[in-house]
Amino acid sequence: MKWALASFVIGLGALGLPGAARAESLIASVSSHQIQISSNYTGDQVTVFGLIERDGKTTGRGDPYDLVVTVRGPQRMLLVRQKERLGPIWINRTQRRFPDSSVFLTVASNRPLREIISPDSARRDRIGLMNAQRVSDVMPESYPDMDRFREAMVRLLDDKGLYSEEERGVTFLSPTLFSAPINVPATAPTGPYEVEVLLYAGGVQLARQTTNFEVIKTGIEQGLASGAHDRPLLYGLATATLALLFGWMASVVFRRD
Repeated sequence: MKWALASFVIGLGALGLPGAARAESLIASVSSHQIQISSNYTGDQVTVFGLIERDGKTTGRGDPYDLVVTVRGPQRMLLVRQKERLGPIWINRTQRRFPDSSVFLTVASNRPLREIISPDSARRDRIGLMNAQRVSDVMPESYPDMDRFREAMVRLLDDKGLYSEEERGVTFLSPTLFSAPINVPATAPTGPYEVEVLLYAGGVQLARQTTNFEVIKTGIEQGLASGAHDRPLLYGLATATLALLFGWMASVVFRRD
C-alpha cells in the first residue's frame, strides 16, 4: 500500500499537477501584435518584454538568469544553389532544399550564447541561426554537405538583413524584468511571426513562453496585392493599359514638332 501511494505521488509530479509547482515561470508579450506596411514603410521595431515569476517557497539560485529570445518569420521553401564555372560561364549545379524554413530569423540574448548553453543544448533547443532550421532537413544523412549549404543560406539571408544574432539584445531592467527590441526591416515578408522566450540558469532550461505578431499590408498596397492575387487577368490587363497610357502621354509631352 505504501509503495502504491508513493507511485501515485510520483505520478502527480510527473504530470505537473498541483503539488509539483515549477520554481520559475515566464510572462512575455510584445509591444505590438501587428506591423502595418504602408506606402512610406521603411521598417519597424517591436519590443519583447516580460517578467520572470518565482515560486515564493523556493530558495534563490546560485547562477544568474539568462534569456534567449528567438523570432521566426513566415515559413517558406528555401532553395540554395551552388554556382560552378563551366568554361567562360557560371551555371547552377548542386542545390539543396530547406522546406518550411523561416525567411526571417533573429536570436537575441543577454550575453553570448556560448556562455549560456553548450553546443549540444543549442542544437537540441534549436537555439542560434545555424540550429533553428535543423528540424526541416529532409534525409540529412543522404547529404553530408548539408551544413555547408545551411551556412550559405544563413550568410545570404544575413546579408539581406533578414537573419541576425544579437549577443546583447536582451536587457534586464531588474533581476526579473526584461526587454528585447527586435528590428523588422522593410524587406521582411508579410505573415505571422513567432516569438519564443527561453529562460536558463546554469545552462539548464527553466521555462519557456511563446507569443506572436504579424506583418500585414494596408491601404492601397493591400488593395493592389489582393487584386493581383484574386484577379490576376484583370490586374495584368490594367497594368498593361496603364503602361500604354503613360507611354502615350510621355510621347505627347516630349515629342518634337
